[in-house]
Amino acid sequence: MDTGEQLYRRFLEGDEAAFGELIALYKDRLIFFILRSVGDLDAAEDLAEDVFVEVLLHRRRYHFNAPLNSYLFAIARHKATDWLRRRARRGEQPLETAGDPADRRSLEEEFLRREQAKAVHAALNALPAQYRTVLHLLYFEEMSYEQAGRVMKKNRKQIENLAYRARQAMKAALEKEDLIP
Repeated sequence: MDTGEQLYRRFLEGDEAAFGELIALYKDRLIFFILRSVGDLDAAEDLAEDVFVEVLLHRRRYHFNAPLNSYLFAIARHKATDWLRRRARRGEQPLETAGDPADRRSLEEEFLRREQAKAVHAALNALPAQYRTVLHLLYFEEMSYEQAGRVMKKNRKQIENLAYRARQAMKAALEKEDLIP
């Protein structure tokens, strides 16, 4: 399987199918990342598409000196920030998103799982934006501290400190909700 960088090289060499493979490789991850910031699934999907449009229009901006996912997530972060600024200027309120469909667990187990997930999601959303971003990049995207630093425009030590403070804040929030002892 091609890595993102290999697919991008193929795309630059004229292989249009490689761009479709790039989209398939990163689209869902970008949507999930953006959703954490904007809280609106439709907007997150649109902004993820905008990331790929940006890459398509400015093909030569990526110089292969960092992993492609760092480049894409940096664009996504900027798009989400711009969207939030525009929404704040217009005074819009985010829409509530629907819950996940029930799986085959018993109703009681499903209810408990959902309540726990809601509490964790609420605790994560209550954190400052930089804490949410660093935790998402490190744990959901499994980026290194260096890669997360490129996305957030911080050095490794700043990311380490930010991640530590974010984990402490998350732990305190979860303890407050009695989700961890």
